[in-house]
Amino acid sequence: MEDGEYSKELDIAVRVVHLSCALCRRVQEGLLENGNAQVKAKDDDSPVTIADWSVQATVSWILSEYFGSKNVSIVAEEDVQTLSTPDSVGLLSAVVKTVNECLAEAPKYGLQSPARELGTWEILEAISRCNSTGGPTGRHWVLDPVDGTLGFVRGDQYAVALALIENGKVILGVLGCPNYPLKKECFHYHYKVSTPKLLLQPCSDTLEKGCVIYAKKSCNGAWMQPLVHGDKKLEWPNSASLIQVSSIDDPAHATFCEPVEKRNSNHSFTAGLAHSVGLRKQPLRVYSMVKYAAIARGDAEIFMKFARTGYREKIWDHAAGVIIVEAAGGVVTDAGGRPLDFSKGVYLEGLDRGIIVCSGPILHEKIIGAVYASWDSSNL
Repeated sequence: MEDGEYSKELDIAVRVVHLSCALCRRVQEGLLENGNAQVKAKDDDSPVTIADWSVQATVSWILSEYFGSKNVSIVAEEDVQTLSTPDSVGLLSAVVKTVNECLAEAPKYGLQSPARELGTWEILEAISRCNSTGGPTGRHWVLDPVDGTLGFVRGDQYAVALALIENGKVILGVLGCPNYPLKKECFHYHYKVSTPKLLLQPCSDTLEKGCVIYAKKSCNGAWMQPLVHGDKKLEWPNSASLIQVSSIDDPAHATFCEPVEKRNSNHSFTAGLAHSVGLRKQPLRVYSMVKYAAIARGDAEIFMKFARTGYREKIWDHAAGVIIVEAAGGVVTDAGGRPLDFSKGVYLEGLDRGIIVCSGPILHEKIIGAVYASWDSSNL
């Protein structure tokens, strides 16, 4: 365990994200084998699965056990409304089973298991406890249990994201990326093939996929750890290695990422911006906060997101990624060059046009300049 301020918080956060990644892998395997019968649609038509609720219950229970339920404020994406309806009895039962199976494995990750299996009401209560709205004061954990649920149900990229915010500032962040290839060439190959069958050829070994990346404000650098496989136990922080952003600062050689979904990202504006800056490579359209991981690991240099009018960015979609990229040497701002503000509650209020994440200041300055030059003619 690392010494210093927030060392216990980082220790528990890394361990519970590892545990959550194991849960997600099991659920995803089941979804791909048995179809999407246990995928529900939320009010905004985005999907939610038993993994979303199960991870949220697991993280909530663990944090409450180690820091006390009265001391833990959690801002998280899911609520119990859907689970509480009469036609969701089977879904709720699956969540209860998944959570208890997951918590039974907690000792493998250096965490405490409950003395007995948790009951349905205890699991619903754990999910319901994640009802904080954050704000400028106090300490708040920020959780996206399965970021990129659409990627998750399709067998693609997704992330478990946990951050700690204190008095409006991100203190630490942990990103679990269960499907992220450990080899850079495998990540790029995944997004260049033309048929799904080819995805399985060069980098299909489960042991070559999956990592947890983390950073803490008071500690230099960002760190990466491979996921635990089989009967092995988590050895943290011994198995962690330092990561850093790419040194590429020529747009012609830079790789940039953008969201897959068009409903909350303007691909046409991003394409025009990329052309004006001199980016020559085709964009990697990647689900979830894995885009932040790609920048931090040096697998890509730029991530741009310009949401369509009316879309509001939520803090759980960015908090963990921002501190990790910055700790790895990158730059994250809005399109006006200002730091993202996590002190306004659930949403990133006051965001200037979009979000720009770069491996370094040279690329960042070029993109900011291009935004100002291109904005008036955009169709956002």
